[in-house]
Amino acid sequence: MTDANILVVEDESIVAKDLQNRLRKFGYTVPAIASSGQEAINKAVEISPDLVLMDIRLKGQMDGIQAAEEIHKHLDIPIIYLTAYADEHTLERAKITEPFGYLLKPFKERELQTNIEIALTKHRLEKQLKTNQKCLSTLLNSISDGVIASDIKQLVTFMNPVAEKLTGWTQAEASEKNISEIFLIIDITTRQPLENPLKKVLQTGAIAPLSATTILIAKNGTETPIDDSAAPIKDDKDNITGAVLVFRDVTERLQAMEARQKQIKQEQLVAQWQQLNQLKNDFLNLVSHELRSPLCHMKGMIQMLQMSTAIQEQKYFLNALEAECDREMELINDLLDLQRLENSSYLLLAPDLLLLQQWLPWVIEPFQIRTQEHQQTLQLNLPVNLPALFSDRSNLERILVELLNNACKYTPAGGEIILNVSHEVNEVPGKTIITITNSAEIPTAELPRIFEKFYRVPDADFWKQGGTGLGLAIVQKLVEQLRGSIQAESNQGWTTFTLTLSDLELTS
Repeated sequence: MTDANILVVEDESIVAKDLQNRLRKFGYTVPAIASSGQEAINKAVEISPDLVLMDIRLKGQMDGIQAAEEIHKHLDIPIIYLTAYADEHTLERAKITEPFGYLLKPFKERELQTNIEIALTKHRLEKQLKTNQKCLSTLLNSISDGVIASDIKQLVTFMNPVAEKLTGWTQAEASEKNISEIFLIIDITTRQPLENPLKKVLQTGAIAPLSATTILIAKNGTETPIDDSAAPIKDDKDNITGAVLVFRDVTERLQAMEARQKQIKQEQLVAQWQQLNQLKNDFLNLVSHELRSPLCHMKGMIQMLQMSTAIQEQKYFLNALEAECDREMELINDLLDLQRLENSSYLLLAPDLLLLQQWLPWVIEPFQIRTQEHQQTLQLNLPVNLPALFSDRSNLERILVELLNNACKYTPAGGEIILNVSHEVNEVPGKTIITITNSAEIPTAELPRIFEKFYRVPDADFWKQGGTGLGLAIVQKLVEQLRGSIQAESNQGWTTFTLTLSDLELTS
């Protein structure tokens, strides 16, 4: 730094002039020469030099060491002492002022230049370090996270204001105390103490994230939920010299999460209420039509019977009354069955070994007669060597009867109903697949809703036969009881229900 300004403080004019010449020879600038301590102070404040060469023995009441102390009060500049005295007392006094050099007269030119360059470089580096430290300190003091640093022995070396607030300890109180005394954490669920993360960091050298369920207990007992991590502090040789803990108060975040959970729960309750309200409306609509309609018919027929005298006419009305009663009983039974299925996660099943090749012809026998009466055909396709199915006989029969009853009811005269059975062995355990196909089509847009309670396809000839709107809902619930699945598809004039079943467990 050959362009540095150097203030020379020397009471011997000849020596001062010689120093000035030497310094200029080195390329430095000497803006002033002071011969006394007070003059040195005044000149230093006035010109603010880069360095001061200070003779310790000066004329007057103030020596060079005292002048250096005063200069340090006003300016941050390096000072090199030039003296002929090397006694212990003078040296100790000089050390207190933290000089950047101490040259004994006489000295060589090269020695003087070397000391000046070292002093200027050291001062520049220290100034830069102080700036960096100040910047880092400002940064750490201004962030919203708490920061605690410790040395290799887990002794606290730094705390920012947020850390002081959350822990209840000031940096002065915590300094040189073990981090475990300052940073007390417990598990939010178990309330058990947790190991201090800095200990693990210092042992392993790896970053240690805190548990999401960590509670910080302050000095006064206040509890604060926190999260974040701890990391090692390393020197330029990658040696661990300490650790830093960064943490934040997550109270607001947890409150927001809790509020969101409450909101979700409320939304779910509203949705459930709306669904229940819709079911209530559906049920009331069903009651108003399906229950009242047969009763009105029966009342009218009773009135006709009261007025009729013809035996044949009375027989007709009695048969109609019986049909309406059967319809009423079917609806009530379906409602009771559906309620029973919905109110139990799994019914008490009675698994049995079903030989489908013998059992299915018996199940469809009544429908064979019915289809013949309606000019329909019912075809049963059973493969050879079909394995037995271990399932609940009564539930499976109810499923098949409901599906076949629908197929018979909605298949037009001359139409076909086909019941196919197959066995898949690609998976373990194997699956028995039963399909019931009939020559009638359900609109594609209505398929996703056909298993809903009380639902009927609106304005469709397919559903003009009536019904309770509960049969397929009951079928779906029964299939779930048997740990199976059911699907419906409809296209090109055909509708197919596919029932997939596996053997029930023996413990069922």
